[in-house]
Amino acid sequence: LTYHVVSGRVLKADVPVGTAITTVQTGTFTVSAGLVITDQRARTSNITATDVLTSNGVIHVIDKVILPTP
Repeated sequence: LTYHVVSGRVLKADVPVGTAITTVQTGTFTVSAGLVITDQRARTSNITATDVLTSNGVIHVIDKVILPTP
């Protein structure tokens, strides 16, 4: 699960497009301008909802599980 978590409060406007994003688990993934995530296995997942504010952070909803390298 921690492969899906990044440190800090990252809103859609703050997502670094095209740059490797490091997760709490120390894996990485990238996000395109079209809000498509590419994980370390080259799998893609679409971000379907953004900036869902919660008491402990921000959620961005995705349509597939993203995976680190084995």
